[in-house]
Amino acid sequence: MRITITSVFVDDQDKALDFYTNVLGFQKKHEVPLGEDRWLTVVSPEDPDGPELLLEPDGHPAVKPYKSALVDDGIPCTSFAVDDIQAEFTRLRDLGVTFTQEPLEMGPVTTAVLDDTCGNLIQIAQHHG
Repeated sequence: MRITITSVFVDDQDKALDFYTNVLGFQKKHEVPLGEDRWLTVVSPEDPDGPELLLEPDGHPAVKPYKSALVDDGIPCTSFAVDDIQAEFTRLRDLGVTFTQEPLEMGPVTTAVLDDTCGNLIQIAQHHG
């Protein structure tokens, strides 16, 4: 068993695609029209055949309260691995990304938390060792 697709709920697929590709650096994998929305996935350019992240519309009534509660409590909805968190933090901050947590070392990992502009907090993490 392996992970092939995971999702993040977004309030605007176009804005999410722009942020996740042009800011975070992922690349678009699939875009299939589905009525008003699309099956829209991105992947890491380092692993284009690896797990896909579905930029899923947040139209279901349960999603907005869920997202809101996570953000209100400062809880990231997902985490992405980075090789050099300080360099990635600086690069993203220089692009105007808002961080709710600057890099913080916690034993074997250093994390930072950013706002994805689509209603979510996202953690980036560098594992040491």
